Amino acid sequence: MDIHFIPAFTDNYIYAVTADTACWIIDPGAAEPVLDWIQQDRCPPTAILCTHHHTDHVGGVAALAAQFKIPVYGANTRIPSLTHPLQEGKYAIDGVPVTIMELPGHTRDHLAYLVDQQLFCGDTLFAAGCGRLFEGTPAQMLHSLDRLAALPDATQVYCAHEYTLSNLRFARHLEPDHPILRERERRAERQRLTGRPTLPSTIGLERASNPFLRVRESSLIAAVQAHDLSVPNDPLSIFTALRSWKDQFQ
Repeated sequence: MDIHFIPAFTDNYIYAVTADTACWIIDPGAAEPVLDWIQQDRCPPTAILCTHHHTDHVGGVAALAAQFKIPVYGANTRIPSLTHPLQEGKYAIDGVPVTIMELPGHTRDHLAYLVDQQLFCGDTLFAAGCGRLFEGTPAQMLHSLDRLAALPDATQVYCAHEYTLSNLRFARHLEPDHPILRERERRAERQRLTGRPTLPSTIGLERASNPFLRVRESSLIAAVQAHDLSVPNDPLSIFTALRSWKDQFQ
């Protein structure tokens, strides 16, 4: 399986996933970048996979589905041109096994696609961060992140935005001396200076350094309470405080 990054807008990644005769387009927020990629002697798409309904993830779905006459997979609401509603479970798309995970939080019907050890998680988990809560509750998002954190360490994380440096600045604001965060920031800066993506990450790396996956660790709890002693030390309160602070962080 080959995974191709198709940049869109200012920081989105559309993914083209090719395996044998399959060519999936994941979260096409715009059609034009995908068409440009296809014109470079690439394979025509065989399916569109959507993680959630936000326009920057589905804005190109209708045009691509109509032009190539291909199926559209996603949750059973609010996805343009949807032909195959999905729920939690195991599926075969173009003969390729895919595990669908329902991950409410960013939206109430957010999905992730797990293909072998490649995780396409949309706006739920980011490198060193997580998505904003537009529809779900903190408890739902924490549960969704806990599910992702339970995947094998080697699972590769393909999220939908290039937010890594911003997320690392926030994480290092909380824990300026955290050695993994410091090294991650240096590496990400080098990658972006040369125009490379900072992705994929891995579940193991996120579990070791992403503050939103570490809400039960004593060092992270201490860092949060150093900023605000009034925050209780239970995981949900720590997560809720972190997400609120990140929303306001400059």
